[in-house]
Amino acid sequence: WVRAFIRFHGVRHPATLGSSEVEAFLSWLANERKVSVSTHRQALAALLFFYGKVLCTDLPWLQEIGRPRPSRRLPVVLTPDEVVRILGFLEGEHRLFAQLLYGTGMRISEGLQLRVKDLDFDHGTIIVREGKGSKDRALMLPESLAPSLREQLSRARAWWL
Repeated sequence: WVRAFIRFHGVRHPATLGSSEVEAFLSWLANERKVSVSTHRQALAALLFFYGKVLCTDLPWLQEIGRPRPSRRLPVVLTPDEVVRILGFLEGEHRLFAQLLYGTGMRISEGLQLRVKDLDFDHGTIIVREGKGSKDRALMLPESLAPSLREQLSRARAWWL
């Protein structure tokens, strides 16, 4: 980033550049190059480090330059009709897996780590072990999926035995 900063200002020594040049470079990154917020913040951090640690220059104005904040994106939520259409393309165990993920809100990795012992048909629960944050949690087992899950388990047992 420092190299890009120096090139941006016509190969001038950074010690001769001030706050307006830093702001111009960061504005160029954001407006012309359309870099992401995290990339913009990374470039600013590189310049802060360079001026402070490499050039040993105390530039209080550099600390005060605004840092863009990442915008929080709302998740995409499918309509019930879209979900039905997507599930319509799937068959067998793939369809059952997608229904299980959708019906419980499990993450894909959590669904892939499920074991038979994690399903409790009597209490209608699924135990997710070491989910996000390495925490265990119990989820409701959708009643509509219980028969299909039992069927899948019996097919799997027959295949493995």
